Amino acid sequence: MATAIITFQKLIQDSQDYGSNDEHMISRVFFDMTIEGKTYTSLHADIKQPVGSSFESSALEISSPANYKGPFNHEAFRAIVERYYRSLIGATGSGIHISGGSNIRMRNNTFVQPITAGFEVKVSGGPW
Repeated sequence: MATAIITFQKLIQDSQDYGSNDEHMISRVFFDMTIEGKTYTSLHADIKQPVGSSFESSALEISSPANYKGPFNHEAFRAIVERYYRSLIGATGSGIHISGGSNIRMRNNTFVQPITAGFEVKVSGGPW
């Protein structure tokens, strides 16, 4: 096992450029990732959330990092991305604090909030 270190740079929330429509908000998180001394730069992953759902508790679909093919642990990555997203948006969000409203929709918000987090990945011994 090795540790992947994610350094988040920014989040763009609910962008039509990334596929948002009347049913789903698509946000994109941008980051670098270091595994076993090798740094992969300018990565991103998409976050899909139903329109009108709770920012604090709704299920989020989180893609794997685009154009990354190395060792990975999607469940651990998904949890870290979700924590980053919810730290910026919602009732406890530091970027947009939303509380008590319903059916709120804001588009193309950019949050520049560098945060570093890590998770375990399997680097050998089978498929990734």
